[in-house]
Order: sequence, then structure tokens, then C-alpha cells
Amino acid sequence: MKRKCVFAGTFDPLTRGHETLIGQCLQLFDEVVVAILRNPAKAPLFTVEQRKQMLQLAFGNEPRIRVVEFSGTVAELLEKEDTPFYVRGIRNTVDFEYENANYFASKRLNEGIIPVYLPCPQELLHVSSSMVRSSLQFKTPISDYVSEKVEEYIRLLTKESLF
Repeated sequence: MKRKCVFAGTFDPLTRGHETLIGQCLQLFDEVVVAILRNPAKAPLFTVEQRKQMLQLAFGNEPRIRVVEFSGTVAELLEKEDTPFYVRGIRNTVDFEYENANYFASKRLNEGIIPVYLPCPQELLHVSSSMVRSSLQFKTPISDYVSEKVEEYIRLLTKESLF
């Protein structure tokens, strides 16, 4: 039986932390569904197409990764993808509390959800998409937060008046 998981987020933009987590998912699962969530409460800096492009740059044509867009609940997404496994990265206790609260809310909607919490490598604890966006706003380096390919892509977008 094929083991499949869902890893969902806004990926605005894709960070080294996201890439590491997806790599870990590939070690544990046969298929990884990376879901770019559309959250009406957030105003992302990058379009969904740009975020898809970043994932493509990072993972090329890895056949075990499938990128989807989704705007519903995680419970609905897991049902649609026919898997109970929902992967979340944990950097600290704040992340754990947040993810656990979301898990219990989602479990009310889908009893079969199985959360898979993966700890962040120590050297990436400071990495977040919001840190990248802030660095871009203040025109400071982003190489500690994103891979070289993603940084090149973001710099190209910046030249095209992303801001």
C-alpha cells in the first residue's frame, strides 16, 4: 500500500525549512502532496504560480511530489487526498501549541487525522517565511533563509518590480 502524506502551508516564500521538511517527508512516504493553501485572512507577497515555481525549482521533477492548491479546511484536504497523514514542522513550543490546537480542531471535522510532527533542524530554527519577507522589504540578505535557486528566482522577481 502506498503511503501518502499532506504538507500544507502558504509557502510565501518557500524556505530552507520547508525544503528540509519536504525532504524528510520523502524519506518517510511514497508520495508527498504539497498543498499551497489559499487563506483569505492572509495577503501573500507571492502569487500561487510564483510559489509553485519555487517548489519546481527546489524539487525539479521529483515524481513523488505533487503540488496542489487548496482553500478549504485541512480535514477536507486530507479526505480529498485519501490520506490521514498530515505533516507539520515544529521549530519551538509555540509552533507545537499552535499545531496541536489546529489538530484538535481538525480532528472534530475528520476523526482519522494522524498528525506527523517533525522537529526543525537546529541550524534552521531562525528561518521563517515572514523573516524572508521582512528581509526583502528592508533589502537585507535572504541567503540564510532560502536555497540558492529560490533566491535567484526571488531576485529576478524583485527586478521585475515585485514590490
